[in-house]
Amino acid sequence: MLDHLPKRENKPRQSGVTMVMDKGLGVRQAQDLVETSGHLIDFLKLGFGTSYVSRKVKEKIKIYQDAGIKVYVGGTLLEAFLVRNQFDDYLKYIAALGCDTVEVSDGCFQLASEEKCRIISRLANHYTVLSEVGAKEETVHDPDPGLWISSMKAELDAGSSFVIGEARESGTVGIYEKNGSADMALINAILDNVPAGKIMWEAPLKQQQVWFIRLLGPSVNLGNIAPAEIAPLETLRLGLRGDTFFESLPEELKKRKQ
Repeated sequence: MLDHLPKRENKPRQSGVTMVMDKGLGVRQAQDLVETSGHLIDFLKLGFGTSYVSRKVKEKIKIYQDAGIKVYVGGTLLEAFLVRNQFDDYLKYIAALGCDTVEVSDGCFQLASEEKCRIISRLANHYTVLSEVGAKEETVHDPDPGLWISSMKAELDAGSSFVIGEARESGTVGIYEKNGSADMALINAILDNVPAGKIMWEAPLKQQQVWFIRLLGPSVNLGNIAPAEIAPLETLRLGLRGDTFFESLPEELKKRKQ
């Protein structure tokens, strides 16, 4: 076994969690995913409204849950129910699927903070809650740190297990600039005021994953990871890929850096 690898918690873990986005995998693909990488996945999101239009979703959710993965439908689908005043129908929908986790977001249409927190508190009585902060529109860049910080604190107080820094699957909104680079001023302000262990950073792009691992170490919580990128992300966490090769090595071994 290799020496000097970063220590990783075993599942169920509270730090270094990885959230994967499933945008419509089939049952056999889900089985393959669990067989190869289930031990590396903590949360799995059935992206946006894909669960509503896909077949055999309930069977797929069971496959994931049997592997110790918490499963939820995208926050966009909750918003679709909310904007139609059908919250009770949403509760019936996720109960019928057998979801054990929910995502609460207001990226498509704005909820008052008090209303969003009431929804979080109600759901937290029965589900693990992840709440998302930040706009989804690529034309909207909302870098006001004070708003992000107050929203994250309020949502954690309301019952969220993790607050999510929005990036979409494109990685070009929310905590990132339009070119995909991190908004360092915003992220540093958040980290100065919100416990890092309670934040899940959406990081769909490799450059973003590397940036956060270098900033916060291998136990950073990362989300919106594509199924094919789970194992590559774990190699980044452990320093088994060139981008983070020297991050966790002792100083005497770092001297061998070319």
